[in-house]
Amino acid sequence: MPKLQKKRSSTPCLGICSTTFGDEVCKGCKRFAHEIVSWTKYSPEEREIINLRLEQFKIQILKRRFKIIDANLFASKLDEKAINFNHSLDPLTWIFDLFRAAGSQPINLTDFGIENLVSYDPKTIKDEINDELRELSEVHFERYFKEAN
Repeated sequence: MPKLQKKRSSTPCLGICSTTFGDEVCKGCKRFAHEIVSWTKYSPEEREIINLRLEQFKIQILKRRFKIIDANLFASKLDEKAINFNHSLDPLTWIFDLFRAAGSQPINLTDFGIENLVSYDPKTIKDEINDELRELSEVHFERYFKEAN
């Protein structure tokens, strides 16, 4: 069994930034435009605050839909299939990476040590999760960062 590593990624960037097109919240990583611009100037503690927010949003979305039965099996299968995921995050968040890598292909979740708590359409689940994550990030931005006009 592989040992779960505990190393936080230096950036949540997915390489598909939409803030360059005027979005206040990136459609890729879900960070705010000012966070992306200032990322290299942030301290490790400031980066961790952002990473924790994104992790909590993913957990909030995924915990209603899935349950991790075997995190070591899940990590092993992701490594075996060369799917990038952040070992330091809660294993529930790795589901986001699994669906992103799978696209619309069906996945036998039990093979990955995951229990499905609700039925889902493999063709739309990735977009549903991604859209909900973007909505949470946008609401958070509106509430805490956008200046009142």
